[in-house]
Amino acid sequence: MSNQFNAEPMDLLAFFKALADETRLKIVGLLANGPRTTDQLAAQLDLRAPTISHHLEKLTAVGLVGPEPARGHEKPYALRLDALHATAGRLLGDRAALAALAPEPTAEAGDAYEREIWRNFSNPDGTLKEIPAQRKKLSAILARLAREFAPEQAYTEKQVNALLRRYHEDTASLRRELIGARLLSRERGVYRRFDASPSLQS
Repeated sequence: MSNQFNAEPMDLLAFFKALADETRLKIVGLLANGPRTTDQLAAQLDLRAPTISHHLEKLTAVGLVGPEPARGHEKPYALRLDALHATAGRLLGDRAALAALAPEPTAEAGDAYEREIWRNFSNPDGTLKEIPAQRKKLSAILARLAREFAPEQAYTEKQVNALLRRYHEDTASLRRELIGARLLSRERGVYRRFDASPSLQS
């Protein structure tokens, strides 16, 4: 494949607009395996050659593909891999810049997320519709449940189950997840709300 194309990164908005079409995505996929002529692409995609030419013009305009040296009367097109690599680098750079500008997460933001997840997973009576399978959502639910336990109080397993049953019948799963998330501790059958203060961890 020819590497004579300019490796200038393409405009990101135009890049994504050009790919926001099923046929153009298929063309890019075929060209990833090697150069193709308009007629070859038309035959493989079961489309008319003028339709393929229209899409090739769109892809060429943003630099995603480019013409190869003619082979007689045939004019193959190829992916501009160098420009694609340059654009990928630009995307990664933009992502790093955005991450640097992003504010640090705050406790208030975490509380807001927790409230939202609780609202989505709870019934009007305060019980849980289900235990979330997604870990991030489950962590928000567990954090809310953990605050139902007094920090200095010891609980028996029966008491833990009674408290958790107010929210969901599967107390065993909730209890296990709370312990796994280090929100509850269990020692010799006694449960306590986990205290992660340095004095207790030393």
